[in-house]
Amino acid sequence: MTLPADAQRLFHGRGGMHPGCEPWALDWYPPVLLLTSYQPVSDDELAPIQTALAARWAELLPNQPLNLVFQHRDEVRADTRVLSGTVPDPHVVSEQGAQFKVHLLRGFNHGLFLDMGEGRRWVREHVAQACATNPRFKVLNLFAYTCAFSVVAMQAGARQVINVDMAGGALSIGKQNHHLNGITSDVSFLPHDIFSSWGKINRSGPYDLIILDPPTYQKGSFVAEKDYARLMRRLPDLLMPGGHALLCLNSPKLGPGFLQDLMAVEAPELRFVERVANPTAFADVAQDRALKVLVYRAPD
Repeated sequence: MTLPADAQRLFHGRGGMHPGCEPWALDWYPPVLLLTSYQPVSDDELAPIQTALAARWAELLPNQPLNLVFQHRDEVRADTRVLSGTVPDPHVVSEQGAQFKVHLLRGFNHGLFLDMGEGRRWVREHVAQACATNPRFKVLNLFAYTCAFSVVAMQAGARQVINVDMAGGALSIGKQNHHLNGITSDVSFLPHDIFSSWGKINRSGPYDLIILDPPTYQKGSFVAEKDYARLMRRLPDLLMPGGHALLCLNSPKLGPGFLQDLMAVEAPELRFVERVANPTAFADVAQDRALKVLVYRAPD
């Protein structure tokens, strides 16, 4: 284990690459380690892991106290506590030259999904390349959460980004993320249920890039098996000729074929380009189970 400057996953037991460690994950949100267990664990079971982490921390950062947060989570709740040290407030981390506000002590999600790091890299590189010939490049970021995709798109030269999410609180953090990075204009934040009305989204289009990163299952909001098709059939009308769509799906039960088969039915004119590789830290014995990030292109 090393401690890089950027936030990232250090150990990914859930990928099945380390037999017997499937419930465990270890993330680095500088200057804090976040240890997560996806099954119940006793204090006696936790103690030797904490001791080992403290020993390694002392080698990497001598004379600095260990900042360690532990979270036990399941499908319905997350219990989080500080095992040692402190957590900054506000807590800001970096990734690929961008700054993001995170919150480790509340909820399931921490403000920045580390497994989407390569998806954000793809957006940064794609937008930078496209803006070399298209200075009016426009992005639609659906299910924007805290708007990390928007930050990197704007940094890469996008002319405008429209962020849409039902959660006004997440969008508020998204605004803070933009200000952290010196981005104060040409970005919109719409606290809106897209399925109630597409009017605002349609009027602001068409778009050169559309990012779709919905939850797999969120009661009353989005169920992938039922609702992803409703998104796909909108894409042909919302995309500029030659525009791209980035489709994300984080469900161990649904492989990339789920998205590809749906797209063939709902928007067959869009052409599959590539599947974006996940960060190496998230290696998985079954790629179909891991995060899916697929790129499609509209006809010219």
